Amino acid sequence: MSADNYIITPATIREPPTRFFEKLKFLGPGFILSASIVGSGELIATTILGARAGFVAFWVIIVSCLIKVAVQLEFGKKAILTGNTVMTSFNQLPGAKIGKTGWAVWAVLFILAFKAIQLGGMVGGSAVVLSMLFPFLPLYAWVFFCVVLAAALIASGIYKIVEKISLFMIAVFTITTITALVALRFTEFNITWNDLQEGFRFKMPVEYLAVAFGAFGITGVGADEIIAYNYWCLEKGYAAYTGPREDTPQWKKRAQGWINVMYLDATAAMIIYTLVTAAFYLLGAAILHGRTNIPNGDGVIETLALIYTQSLGPGVKVVYLIGAFFVLFSSVFAALAAFTRLYADIAGQMGWINFFNSTERNRLIRWLACLLPIIWAILYFFIRLPVIMIISGGIVGSVLLFLVVYAAIVFRNDRKKILPSGTVYTIVFTLSVLTIFAVGVYGLAQLFK
Repeated sequence: MSADNYIITPATIREPPTRFFEKLKFLGPGFILSASIVGSGELIATTILGARAGFVAFWVIIVSCLIKVAVQLEFGKKAILTGNTVMTSFNQLPGAKIGKTGWAVWAVLFILAFKAIQLGGMVGGSAVVLSMLFPFLPLYAWVFFCVVLAAALIASGIYKIVEKISLFMIAVFTITTITALVALRFTEFNITWNDLQEGFRFKMPVEYLAVAFGAFGITGVGADEIIAYNYWCLEKGYAAYTGPREDTPQWKKRAQGWINVMYLDATAAMIIYTLVTAAFYLLGAAILHGRTNIPNGDGVIETLALIYTQSLGPGVKVVYLIGAFFVLFSSVFAALAAFTRLYADIAGQMGWINFFNSTERNRLIRWLACLLPIIWAILYFFIRLPVIMIISGGIVGSVLLFLVVYAAIVFRNDRKKILPSGTVYTIVFTLSVLTIFAVGVYGLAQLFK
């Protein structure tokens, strides 16, 4: 990395911007988050839920996008106020340890191992789109291409590359998806106010619960994305600019200033991924609901192409496929960027490397950037069911949310001693925690009864 913002000294201190347009220059972590969020979950899981349930489950998607942000903010605040990586903070949670490593770190390592199945579905989905665009090469060649491309883009470990590529991908898939939704108004699939009202009656037929539970875990900011937000806040420089912690009014004012910048970053991300996620769901509900031939295998991409061809005409199928590739590959790209840092951080907590030594950290990131996509590709070829693979990852993410919410509660209790929360924020955070637990417990109870 050109600037190692994991190392925080008095020399890294920078006063936070106070004007809105000055703050915009320091946005970035949310772009990476949006690239990760608006991916396979939205194109496949969200659209499939809309196709199967119709408009009735629209509220699940909106709640999923809005309700988790307060938990995400606690992870960002923890990074800014302490300069700790997320696994350093998890290692300090109360409870037993195995060697040097706390139970929470082991739990993350164990749970995220199952996320590899979801990521295999993402790699496979990206390759399927490319094989449809360029059928002169076999599918396995495009899987290999996706693996190599992801590894090449992430191996450098440079934050600015991740941020800029994420922003480009966001622009492509946002424009194509919103355009398709607007175009529905001029077709037989026009969405009415009655349709939208049906989507906010807060009902959920039992037969759609498993898909809805998976969609809740994979849409909006998921557990793994909340965890990853810590690294992006650190690498953007929010903690470094705040400086080493001091019990002084000047430090607290500076910390609050950078937290305010982080608020704007998180809000901008929430607006982007909520709009695009809602658009995908409405397109699926309007165009695909009632169809009984939606496949779980590679043919799902061809079926989902109807979203664009039915709303914009058959001539835009190529445009759809280009947009679909950026949607799917953005998840692969952003997830690989996050997972390489996460596993390197875990290795640091286990004493295998010094994570805060940039040479050791970047060396392991490069190795992981090459290894992880290969594992994901192997899983794809072994299973070859992108829909099931991706939705299963959402269910795993819903389980991980329990640990993430617990950590956020601990982080908030620790933070109140330094920077207390206002009444409105406290209400929003409490509502977020209660909703996540209620949906999670209800979903698990229904799945295993």
